[in-house]
Amino acid sequence: MTPINRNLGMDLVRATEAAALSAGRWMGLGNRSEADDAAMNAMAEILNSLDIDGYIVVGEDAQIGDESPLAGGRRIGTGRGPEVDVVVDPIDGKRMLAEGRSGAISVAAVAPRGSMWAPRSARYMEKLVVNAEAGHALVPECLDAPAAWTLALVARIKKKAVRDLVVFVLDRPRHQDLINEIRAAGARVMLRGDGDVAGALMAASRRSPVDVLMGIGGVSEGIMSACAVTSLGGAMLARLAPQSDAEHAAVIANGHDLKQILSLHELVASNQIFFSATGIADGPLLSGVRYAGDRAETHSLVLRAETGTRRIIQAEHLLSEE
Repeated sequence: MTPINRNLGMDLVRATEAAALSAGRWMGLGNRSEADDAAMNAMAEILNSLDIDGYIVVGEDAQIGDESPLAGGRRIGTGRGPEVDVVVDPIDGKRMLAEGRSGAISVAAVAPRGSMWAPRSARYMEKLVVNAEAGHALVPECLDAPAAWTLALVARIKKKAVRDLVVFVLDRPRHQDLINEIRAAGARVMLRGDGDVAGALMAASRRSPVDVLMGIGGVSEGIMSACAVTSLGGAMLARLAPQSDAEHAAVIANGHDLKQILSLHELVASNQIFFSATGIADGPLLSGVRYAGDRAETHSLVLRAETGTRRIIQAEHLLSEE
């Protein structure tokens, strides 16, 4: 892998800002697809202007050859800069944004070419995320153990009672048994309709009320989460979790081991990671876009894993006439 010799985080934030500025106009309008298209095109335009030789390792839908400008397998950037893997989500929290709920963010990450794991044909993975304080306690057995066992382990390391833990879980029918287990153990559950990259950021941050992320979400969001968690010094375990017979067959056909449990370094095998998130709608992580006539304000988080730098950027934008 070729080292990256400049701070790409300050380039990436331009892409997440552009996506957030476009997506924010769609908040509460009930149209997920048009909001996603607007954010995707805005992000792609900025990414293609950057001096990078980028390769999108996993697209939003994890399908190679999709017509989206940000589909998996596409090249991105001018081709004149460092060779990098790229993973993006123009709107993490599409349903929440369409319904006018809080918490949607725009996210992007890069790392040296060949460092990001990219399982072909896989769409879903199981994830477990904690911050640095509890990170050394995570062992592969945590993904197979009852939720109560893992929560007791985390609580002991954090010197908390289990009832004081907050667990982020996506509100999906597939998680009903998990939610019941967590509640039976005595921990509190933070349910969100979508947006598990934001959930991973909260679980990996020392300043967040969330202690753990558990459950099954998208593969692209999982790789994105691994970039963020590495940058924040947290810990993560993951493994593929097909949600249909067709996906199961495709994953097996591509030679993936459904029993393999991956650590952070196996998900992203580098510490030269740059990550950016910009708030679209107000949430626990970032304030959303504020529009005021011909200007707008954005709030972003920019992370650099190699140096452990965490930047909060508040920016004012002059909006072009439509």
